[in-house]
Amino acid sequence: MKTKRHALVLFTKYPEPGVTKTRLMEENGGALTPVEASDLYRAMVLDTAAVGLHALAKCRRDAAGGEFDMYISSSPESEIPRITAMFDNEFPDDGIQYICDRGKNFDEHFNDSYRQLFGLGYDSVICIGGDLPCITPDLVTRSFEWLRQHDETSSTGAMVLAPCQAAGVSLVGVTRTAGVDFTGVFYNTEGYSALDALIHVSKGKNIPTALFEALFDVDYMEDLGHIIAVINATEFTSRFQPEIIVPVRTLNLIRKLGLGTSTPPNTSHDPRTKIDG
Repeated sequence: MKTKRHALVLFTKYPEPGVTKTRLMEENGGALTPVEASDLYRAMVLDTAAVGLHALAKCRRDAAGGEFDMYISSSPESEIPRITAMFDNEFPDDGIQYICDRGKNFDEHFNDSYRQLFGLGYDSVICIGGDLPCITPDLVTRSFEWLRQHDETSSTGAMVLAPCQAAGVSLVGVTRTAGVDFTGVFYNTEGYSALDALIHVSKGKNIPTALFEALFDVDYMEDLGHIIAVINATEFTSRFQPEIIVPVRTLNLIRKLGLGTSTPPNTSHDPRTKIDG
């Protein structure tokens, strides 16, 4: 029997000041300098990778056969040496591999990443973004297991999704047999959300699809405030949930920058005069 091969892909770019997480920068209404924004992304992407590696180690222990590999997909090609050095310096013995995705827009880059990996012989590929410091190993392992189980019984492959805010997606996993084309999913002029577009693809090809819990990424200051509160909570709750990986790099940077979460009084709530005594 042929050994099944599976890849977890971190779809990212090098954290460059002024071009990384620009919506968090002061000049765009945020609160961070260009260097702070890029430092934050560096911390988040390394924490996300750490969770991915932990999850793959668990997959290798628990799965009934099969190979599980970690890839970093990035562009442009000129930045691959810096990307490689950043991850290899942090995870020198974890066997991370690298590919350069190419295209004229996000959809083409996304398609190219999957095309390369399926061309290398992988049976399922799960892609996650780099700004997911609160992702859990359990989500990754469940996603791979769901794809494996349903690919075995489906003639149209399988897909798994985890949504994020603004009707986007933070995790997309597909099997090679699904033959998914991401053209028009992320880069479209029709006004469809990424989540709507992916479900439309699934319906059109009759692909068994799972929707797991939402994962919040970090684009705006409101997102960052949410993540800060979750990370602070996770630091405490991890004492009682050993399966949780605390994003220590992001936590340390948040504390170094003195960032916190503040919730102003809610003045737009529904009136409660007939409820409260």
